[in-house]
Amino acid sequence: MSITIAATLPSVNQLPDTFLIALESISAIALKGEDQTKYLQGQVTCDVNAASENTLLVGAHCNAKGKVFSVFRLINRNSEHLLIQPKVSLNNSITELKKFGVFAKVEITQTDELSFFALAGKNATAHIQSAFKQTPDSMTPVIISGTTTLVYIAGKQARYLLIDQSKKLAALIAQFDLPTYSSAVWDLLEIIEGFPQLSNATSTEYVPQMLNLQAIHGISFTKGCYLGQETVARMQYLGKNKRALFSLAVSLDASLTLNANQAISANDVIEKQLGENWRKAGDILTSYQADNGECYLQAVLANDVDKNTSLRIKEQTNTTVVVQTLPYSIETE
Repeated sequence: MSITIAATLPSVNQLPDTFLIALESISAIALKGEDQTKYLQGQVTCDVNAASENTLLVGAHCNAKGKVFSVFRLINRNSEHLLIQPKVSLNNSITELKKFGVFAKVEITQTDELSFFALAGKNATAHIQSAFKQTPDSMTPVIISGTTTLVYIAGKQARYLLIDQSKKLAALIAQFDLPTYSSAVWDLLEIIEGFPQLSNATSTEYVPQMLNLQAIHGISFTKGCYLGQETVARMQYLGKNKRALFSLAVSLDASLTLNANQAISANDVIEKQLGENWRKAGDILTSYQADNGECYLQAVLANDVDKNTSLRIKEQTNTTVVVQTLPYSIETE
């Protein structure tokens, strides 16, 4: 059964009430074995001991210097830990996990046999309720229904991950009969929600707090030692972090004149105006440009940037970049 994926890239305001996203760009690292929890607990920022069949955890995998290989959502499925993340950030992470995993009773693989879809929009919950006996929510974010794993992701609008083998998901998707977009639209939603999107180019460039992991409950400061923990703790308790992750928008008039031959990419520079001069403010992690020209960016900038700061893309100086409101606070308590 084939699934038709729309070729269009809608802006935020053009998204329908409810829609599906084929997450071709998403995969997961699976850990299975007697030591899977003990081993992973010593490798990542979240408290893996708290993981259960119905929990959803956010975390980061860092190197010994506290720089992030990947940011993931952790669930349990069929007695395995799954670290769900973009494929582009997976390679470095799985290589490092396997390197140290040889000393533990754990099998570490990429979940090539699973497919991932997302259901989103204001009527998404009603569609889930019509198809399944139980609906995941903020209290019970992960539900197993037969062979399908349902994951509730809280945010400005409800999102559900649907995880299963391709043929079984295809039948479910056909039942919903909703417009289906490419995974680029997932990037748009992650930008809006302020969930970090790393690539090969930005892997090991940032400590977790520069990606707002502390603000989205992706760091446990009580779990004990893990790879990179000293750097993460020092950033938190000594107040040394001066950068944060931001959601940005290029104003419509400017985005319509973006140079079509010069696509925005990871590590492109954002500049801020100081008097008559411009200086570097930070780097772009990911971007999304809608068919109507509206452009949305995710970038790591100095954490004192606000909506009053004049910003532009260095490589395209005709742009005007505006800071958007995140659904959480990055202020240090």
